[in-house]
Amino acid sequence: MTVTLADVAARARVSPATVSRVLNGNYPVAASTRERVLRAVDDLDYVLNGPASSLAAATSDLVGILVNDIADPFFGIMAGAAQTQIGGPGDGSGRAGGEKLAVICNTGGSPERELTYLTLLQRQRAAAVVLTGGAVENPEHQAAMAAKLAKLADAGTRIVFCGRPPLPEGDALVAALAFDNRGGGRRLTEHLISLGHRRIGYVAGPRERTTTRHRLEGHREALQAAGLDDFPAGGGPADGSGHRAADDDPLVVHGPYDRRSGYEATLELLRRAPDVTAIVAANDTVALGACAAVRDQGMRIPQDISVAGFDDLPFSVDAVPALTTVRLPLFEAGARAGRLAMGKENPPPGGIATIAAELMIRGSTAAPRG
Repeated sequence: MTVTLADVAARARVSPATVSRVLNGNYPVAASTRERVLRAVDDLDYVLNGPASSLAAATSDLVGILVNDIADPFFGIMAGAAQTQIGGPGDGSGRAGGEKLAVICNTGGSPERELTYLTLLQRQRAAAVVLTGGAVENPEHQAAMAAKLAKLADAGTRIVFCGRPPLPEGDALVAALAFDNRGGGRRLTEHLISLGHRRIGYVAGPRERTTTRHRLEGHREALQAAGLDDFPAGGGPADGSGHRAADDDPLVVHGPYDRRSGYEATLELLRRAPDVTAIVAANDTVALGACAAVRDQGMRIPQDISVAGFDDLPFSVDAVPALTTVRLPLFEAGARAGRLAMGKENPPPGGIATIAAELMIRGSTAAPRG
Protein backbone atom coordinates (compact mmCIF):
# COMPACT_ATOMS: atom_id res chain seq x y z
CA MET A 1 0.00 0.00 0.00
CA THR A 2 1.39 3.39 -1.02
CA VAL A 3 2.07 5.79 1.86
CA THR A 4 0.66 9.26 1.23
CA LEU A 5 1.56 12.69 2.52
CA ALA A 6 -1.70 12.60 4.51
CA ASP A 7 -0.53 9.41 6.23
CA VAL A 8 2.66 11.14 7.31
CA ALA A 9 0.69 14.14 8.56
CA ALA A 10 -1.57 11.91 10.63
CA ARG A 11 1.41 10.04 12.11
CA ALA A 12 3.18 13.30 13.01
CA ARG A 13 -0.02 14.96 14.24
CA VAL A 14 0.38 17.96 11.93
CA SER A 15 -1.34 19.25 8.82
CA PRO A 16 -0.38 18.02 5.33
CA ALA A 17 0.79 21.57 4.58
CA THR A 18 3.28 21.36 7.44
CA VAL A 19 4.64 18.07 6.13
CA SER A 20 5.07 19.67 2.71
CA ARG A 21 6.91 22.63 4.22
CA VAL A 22 9.31 20.37 6.11
CA LEU A 23 10.06 18.22 3.08
CA ASN A 24 10.46 21.13 0.68
CA GLY A 25 12.45 23.23 3.15
CA ASN A 26 10.88 26.42 1.83
CA TYR A 27 9.21 27.67 5.02
CA PRO A 28 10.41 27.97 8.65
CA VAL A 29 9.09 25.17 10.89
CA ALA A 30 9.73 24.67 14.61
CA ALA A 31 12.59 22.24 15.29
CA SER A 32 10.41 19.92 17.38
CA THR A 33 7.76 19.81 14.65
CA ARG A 34 10.36 19.18 11.96
CA GLU A 35 11.84 16.31 13.97
CA ARG A 36 8.38 14.77 14.47
CA VAL A 37 7.63 14.96 10.74
CA LEU A 38 10.96 13.46 9.70
CA ARG A 39 10.53 10.64 12.23
CA ALA A 40 7.11 9.88 10.74
CA VAL A 41 8.63 9.91 7.24
CA ASP A 42 11.24 7.37 8.35
CA ASP A 43 8.77 5.20 10.24
CA LEU A 44 6.44 5.01 7.24
CA ASP A 45 9.17 4.89 4.56
CA TYR A 46 7.42 7.72 2.76
CA VAL A 47 8.87 8.51 -0.67
CA LEU A 48 8.40 12.08 -1.85
CA ASN A 49 6.39 12.24 -5.05
CA GLY A 50 8.10 13.65 -8.13
CA PRO A 51 6.31 15.28 -11.06
CA ALA A 52 2.78 14.14 -11.58
CA SER A 53 3.79 12.37 -14.79
CA SER A 54 6.31 10.12 -12.97
CA LEU A 55 5.38 6.53 -12.46
CA ALA A 56 5.51 5.10 -8.94
CA ALA A 57 8.37 2.77 -9.86
CA ALA A 58 10.26 5.23 -12.06
CA THR A 59 13.92 5.84 -11.22
CA SER A 60 16.12 8.89 -11.50
CA ASP A 61 19.58 9.38 -12.99
CA LEU A 62 21.08 8.97 -9.52
CA VAL A 63 23.28 6.07 -8.36
CA GLY A 64 24.40 5.87 -4.74
CA ILE A 65 27.75 4.33 -3.77
CA LEU A 66 27.99 3.61 -0.05
CA VAL A 67 31.47 3.52 1.51
CA ASN A 68 32.73 3.35 5.10
CA ASP A 69 35.46 5.95 4.58
CA ILE A 70 36.19 7.61 1.25
CA ALA A 71 39.65 8.65 2.56
CA ASP A 72 40.57 4.96 2.90
CA PRO A 73 42.12 3.79 -0.42
CA PHE A 74 40.30 0.45 -0.07
CA PHE A 75 36.96 2.23 -0.52
CA GLY A 76 38.21 5.08 -2.67
CA ILE A 77 39.57 2.73 -5.33
CA MET A 78 36.35 0.71 -5.54
CA ALA A 79 34.14 3.81 -5.57
CA GLY A 80 36.27 5.52 -8.21
CA ALA A 81 36.24 2.43 -10.42
CA ALA A 82 32.45 2.07 -10.09
CA GLN A 83 32.03 5.71 -11.04
CA THR A 84 33.95 5.19 -14.29
CA GLN A 85 31.16 2.86 -15.38
CA ILE A 86 28.30 4.87 -13.90
CA GLY A 87 29.22 8.46 -14.73
CA GLY A 88 31.48 7.99 -17.73
CA PRO A 89 30.90 9.63 -21.10
CA GLY A 90 28.00 8.43 -23.20
CA ASP A 91 28.63 8.58 -26.93
CA GLY A 92 31.75 10.75 -26.68
CA SER A 93 29.99 13.80 -28.07
CA GLY A 94 29.71 15.61 -24.75
CA ARG A 95 25.94 15.22 -24.79
CA ALA A 96 24.18 13.38 -21.98
CA GLY A 97 23.82 9.72 -22.85
CA GLY A 98 23.12 6.68 -20.74
CA GLU A 99 25.39 7.73 -17.89
CA LYS A 100 24.10 8.41 -14.39
CA LEU A 101 25.11 10.75 -11.58
CA ALA A 102 27.16 8.80 -9.03
CA VAL A 103 26.90 10.08 -5.46
CA ILE A 104 29.33 8.87 -2.79
CA CYS A 105 27.68 8.29 0.59
CA ASN A 106 30.26 8.17 3.40
CA THR A 107 28.79 6.19 6.33
CA GLY A 108 31.80 6.42 8.65
CA GLY A 109 31.20 2.75 9.39
CA SER A 110 27.92 3.55 11.15
CA PRO A 111 25.09 1.03 10.61
CA GLU A 112 22.58 3.81 11.33
CA ARG A 113 24.07 6.06 8.67
CA GLU A 114 24.01 3.19 6.21
CA LEU A 115 20.25 2.80 6.69
CA THR A 116 19.72 6.57 6.56
CA TYR A 117 21.50 6.86 3.21
CA LEU A 118 19.44 4.01 1.80
CA THR A 119 16.28 5.81 2.91
CA LEU A 120 17.45 9.02 1.24
CA LEU A 121 18.31 7.17 -1.96
CA GLN A 122 14.90 5.53 -1.89
CA ARG A 123 13.25 8.94 -1.68
CA GLN A 124 15.29 10.08 -4.67
CA ARG A 125 14.23 6.96 -6.62
CA ALA A 126 17.87 6.02 -7.21
CA ALA A 127 18.46 3.93 -10.31
CA ALA A 128 21.00 1.77 -8.47
CA VAL A 129 22.85 1.41 -5.17
CA VAL A 130 26.33 -0.07 -4.77
CA LEU A 131 27.31 -1.06 -1.22
CA THR A 132 31.05 -1.57 -0.70
CA GLY A 133 33.14 -3.24 2.00
CA GLY A 134 32.35 -5.64 4.81
CA ALA A 135 28.96 -5.83 6.48
CA VAL A 136 28.04 -5.50 10.15
CA GLU A 137 27.16 -8.87 11.67
CA ASN A 138 24.22 -7.80 13.79
CA PRO A 139 20.91 -9.67 13.30
CA GLU A 140 18.75 -6.58 13.86
CA HIS A 141 20.76 -4.48 11.43
CA GLN A 142 20.83 -7.27 8.86
CA ALA A 143 17.03 -7.59 9.08
CA ALA A 144 16.62 -3.82 8.70
CA MET A 145 18.98 -3.85 5.72
CA ALA A 146 17.11 -6.70 4.04
CA ALA A 147 13.80 -4.88 4.46
CA LYS A 148 15.18 -1.58 3.18
CA LEU A 149 16.88 -3.15 0.16
CA ALA A 150 13.71 -5.06 -0.70
CA LYS A 151 11.75 -1.80 -0.83
CA LEU A 152 14.40 -0.23 -3.04
CA ALA A 153 14.35 -3.23 -5.38
CA ASP A 154 10.55 -3.18 -5.52
CA ALA A 155 10.77 0.43 -6.73
CA GLY A 156 13.12 -0.56 -9.56
CA THR A 157 16.50 0.18 -7.95
CA ARG A 158 19.34 -2.20 -8.80
CA ILE A 159 21.25 -3.39 -5.72
CA VAL A 160 24.90 -4.48 -5.99
CA PHE A 161 27.25 -5.56 -3.19
CA CYS A 162 30.95 -5.02 -3.87
CA GLY A 163 33.45 -6.57 -1.49
CA ARG A 164 30.83 -7.93 0.86
CA PRO A 165 28.91 -11.21 1.11
CA PRO A 166 25.13 -11.32 0.57
CA LEU A 167 22.83 -10.94 3.53
CA PRO A 168 21.73 -14.14 5.31
CA GLU A 169 18.18 -13.35 4.21
CA GLY A 170 16.86 -11.27 1.37
CA ASP A 171 16.90 -11.77 -2.39
CA ALA A 172 16.81 -8.14 -3.53
CA LEU A 173 20.32 -8.18 -4.96
CA VAL A 174 21.29 -7.99 -8.60
CA ALA A 175 24.68 -9.36 -7.58
CA ALA A 176 27.12 -9.76 -4.68
CA LEU A 177 30.83 -9.59 -5.51
CA ALA A 178 32.51 -11.08 -2.44
CA PHE A 179 36.28 -11.13 -1.91
CA ASP A 180 37.87 -14.41 -0.83
CA ASN A 181 39.05 -12.93 2.46
CA ARG A 182 39.13 -16.32 4.15
CA GLY A 183 41.28 -17.89 1.45
CA GLY A 184 43.60 -14.89 1.35
CA GLY A 185 44.05 -14.96 5.11
CA ARG A 186 44.84 -18.66 5.02
CA ARG A 187 47.45 -18.33 2.27
CA LEU A 188 49.16 -15.42 4.00
CA THR A 189 49.59 -17.36 7.24
CA GLU A 190 50.65 -20.48 5.35
CA HIS A 191 53.44 -18.39 3.83
CA LEU A 192 54.66 -17.34 7.27
CA ILE A 193 54.49 -20.90 8.56
CA SER A 194 56.46 -22.12 5.53
CA LEU A 195 59.23 -19.68 6.49
CA GLY A 196 59.43 -21.26 9.95
CA HIS A 197 57.31 -18.89 12.06
CA ARG A 198 55.50 -20.59 14.94
CA ARG A 199 54.40 -17.64 17.11
CA ILE A 200 52.35 -15.38 14.87
CA GLY A 201 50.46 -12.41 16.24
CA TYR A 202 47.36 -11.00 14.58
CA VAL A 203 46.16 -7.39 14.65
CA ALA A 204 42.52 -7.80 13.66
CA GLY A 205 39.84 -5.35 12.55
CA PRO A 206 36.54 -4.59 14.33
CA ARG A 207 34.87 -7.71 15.73
CA GLU A 208 31.45 -7.03 14.19
CA ARG A 209 32.62 -6.89 10.55
CA THR A 210 32.36 -9.81 8.13
CA THR A 211 35.76 -8.93 6.66
CA THR A 212 37.39 -9.24 10.08
CA ARG A 213 35.83 -12.60 10.79
CA HIS A 214 36.62 -14.13 7.42
CA ARG A 215 40.27 -13.03 7.38
CA LEU A 216 40.80 -14.21 10.95
CA GLU A 217 39.14 -17.54 10.19
CA GLY A 218 41.51 -18.08 7.27
CA HIS A 219 44.48 -17.27 9.52
CA ARG A 220 43.33 -19.79 12.12
CA GLU A 221 42.61 -22.45 9.54
CA ALA A 222 46.27 -22.28 8.49
CA LEU A 223 47.45 -22.43 12.12
CA GLN A 224 45.21 -25.40 12.86
CA ALA A 225 46.41 -27.29 9.79
CA ALA A 226 49.97 -26.83 11.05
CA GLY A 227 49.06 -27.84 14.60
CA LEU A 228 49.83 -24.37 15.94
CA ASP A 229 46.45 -23.11 17.14
CA ASP A 230 44.64 -23.86 20.39
CA PHE A 231 41.92 -21.41 19.34
CA PRO A 232 39.84 -22.97 16.53
CA ALA A 233 38.50 -20.93 13.66
CA GLY A 234 35.23 -20.17 15.45
CA GLY A 235 37.01 -18.22 18.21
CA GLY A 236 38.98 -18.83 21.38
CA PRO A 237 38.95 -21.70 23.88
CA ALA A 238 35.64 -23.43 24.43
CA ASP A 239 33.75 -22.59 27.60
CA GLY A 240 31.14 -24.80 29.24
CA SER A 241 28.52 -23.80 26.69
CA GLY A 242 30.69 -24.74 23.73
CA HIS A 243 30.99 -21.11 22.63
CA ARG A 244 34.39 -19.66 21.91
CA ALA A 245 35.68 -16.22 22.83
CA ALA A 246 38.33 -14.67 20.61
CA ASP A 247 39.23 -12.29 23.45
CA ASP A 248 40.88 -15.25 25.20
CA ASP A 249 43.55 -15.54 22.51
CA PRO A 250 46.60 -13.51 23.59
CA LEU A 251 47.90 -13.48 20.01
CA VAL A 252 44.88 -11.58 18.61
CA VAL A 253 44.16 -7.89 19.27
CA HIS A 254 41.13 -6.16 17.69
CA GLY A 255 40.77 -2.52 16.66
CA PRO A 256 39.64 -0.17 13.86
CA TYR A 257 41.05 -0.40 10.34
CA ASP A 258 43.48 2.51 10.71
CA ARG A 259 47.17 3.21 11.27
CA ARG A 260 46.81 4.35 14.87
CA SER A 261 45.01 1.16 15.78
CA GLY A 262 47.78 -0.85 14.13
CA TYR A 263 50.39 0.98 16.19
CA GLU A 264 48.61 0.66 19.53
CA ALA A 265 47.43 -2.92 18.98
CA THR A 266 50.95 -4.01 18.05
CA LEU A 267 52.36 -2.54 21.25
CA GLU A 268 49.70 -4.46 23.18
CA LEU A 269 50.46 -7.63 21.24
CA LEU A 270 54.19 -7.35 21.94
CA ARG A 271 53.43 -6.77 25.62
CA ARG A 272 51.27 -9.90 25.76
CA ALA A 273 53.55 -12.09 23.66
CA PRO A 274 57.08 -10.72 23.33
CA ASP A 275 58.18 -13.96 21.68
CA VAL A 276 56.15 -13.46 18.48
CA THR A 277 58.28 -13.60 15.34
CA ALA A 278 55.65 -12.39 12.86
CA ILE A 279 52.60 -10.11 12.86
CA VAL A 280 49.69 -10.27 10.43
CA ALA A 281 47.75 -6.99 10.17
CA ALA A 282 44.07 -6.62 9.31
CA ASN A 283 44.93 -4.50 6.27
CA ASP A 284 47.85 -2.56 4.80
CA THR A 285 47.01 0.65 6.66
CA VAL A 286 47.01 -1.22 9.96
CA ALA A 287 50.29 -2.86 8.88
CA LEU A 288 51.94 0.57 8.53
CA GLY A 289 51.08 1.29 12.16
CA ALA A 290 52.38 -2.14 13.14
CA CYS A 291 55.69 -1.47 11.37
CA ALA A 292 56.07 1.86 13.19
CA ALA A 293 55.40 0.21 16.55
CA VAL A 294 57.93 -2.53 15.84
CA ARG A 295 60.61 0.00 14.92
CA ASP A 296 59.86 2.13 17.99
CA GLN A 297 60.55 -0.96 20.07
CA GLY A 298 64.03 -1.12 18.56
CA MET A 299 63.34 -4.09 16.26
CA ARG A 300 64.08 -4.47 12.57
CA ILE A 301 61.77 -5.73 9.82
CA PRO A 302 62.09 -8.53 8.80
CA GLN A 303 65.33 -9.46 10.61
CA ASP A 304 63.75 -9.38 14.09
CA ILE A 305 60.07 -9.65 13.26
CA SER A 306 58.08 -10.08 10.03
CA VAL A 307 55.02 -7.97 9.23
CA ALA A 308 52.32 -8.69 6.64
CA GLY A 309 49.22 -6.79 5.53
CA PHE A 310 46.12 -7.31 3.39
CA ASP A 311 44.56 -5.59 0.33
CA ASP A 312 47.76 -4.57 -1.57
CA LEU A 313 46.93 -0.87 -1.44
CA PRO A 314 49.07 1.35 -3.71
CA PHE A 315 51.51 2.39 -0.97
CA SER A 316 52.30 -1.18 0.16
CA VAL A 317 54.98 -1.70 -2.49
CA ASP A 318 56.66 1.61 -1.52
CA ALA A 319 56.90 0.79 2.20
CA VAL A 320 60.41 0.06 3.47
CA PRO A 321 60.77 -2.84 3.25
CA ALA A 322 57.99 -3.46 0.72
CA LEU A 323 54.99 -5.06 2.39
CA THR A 324 54.08 -8.70 1.94
CA THR A 325 50.31 -8.61 1.54
CA VAL A 326 47.26 -10.14 -0.14
CA ARG A 327 46.13 -8.45 -3.33
CA LEU A 328 42.43 -7.84 -3.81
CA PRO A 329 41.49 -6.58 -7.30
CA LEU A 330 39.73 -3.51 -5.93
CA PHE A 331 39.57 -1.51 -9.15
CA GLU A 332 38.40 -4.47 -11.20
CA ALA A 333 35.71 -5.33 -8.64
CA GLY A 334 34.50 -1.73 -8.43
CA ALA A 335 34.30 -1.41 -12.21
CA ARG A 336 32.36 -4.65 -12.45
CA ALA A 337 29.97 -3.47 -9.74
CA GLY A 338 29.42 -0.28 -11.73
CA ARG A 339 28.62 -2.23 -14.88
CA LEU A 340 26.18 -4.44 -12.96
CA ALA A 341 24.53 -1.37 -11.44
CA MET A 342 24.09 0.11 -14.91
CA GLY A 343 22.82 -3.13 -16.43
CA LYS A 344 25.85 -3.28 -18.75
CA GLU A 345 26.85 -6.75 -17.56
CA ASN A 346 24.84 -9.84 -16.75
CA PRO A 347 24.87 -10.95 -13.11
CA PRO A 348 27.00 -14.00 -12.23
CA PRO A 349 25.26 -17.39 -11.94
CA GLY A 350 23.17 -17.38 -8.78
CA GLY A 351 23.90 -13.68 -8.31
CA ILE A 352 27.05 -14.32 -6.26
CA ALA A 353 30.67 -14.21 -7.41
CA THR A 354 33.71 -14.91 -5.23
CA ILE A 355 36.72 -12.83 -6.27
CA ALA A 356 40.08 -14.50 -5.76
CA ALA A 357 42.83 -13.04 -3.56
CA GLU A 358 46.50 -13.22 -4.58
CA LEU A 359 49.47 -13.50 -2.21
CA MET A 360 52.14 -10.85 -2.89
CA ILE A 361 55.44 -11.84 -1.23
CA ARG A 362 57.78 -8.91 -0.62
CA GLY A 363 60.58 -7.89 1.71
CA SER A 364 58.69 -7.44 4.99
CA THR A 365 58.59 -11.20 5.67
CA ALA A 366 61.50 -13.58 6.07
CA ALA A 367 62.47 -16.66 8.07
CA PRO A 368 62.75 -16.03 11.82
CA ARG A 369 66.20 -15.68 13.27
CA GLY A 370 67.40 -19.01 14.61
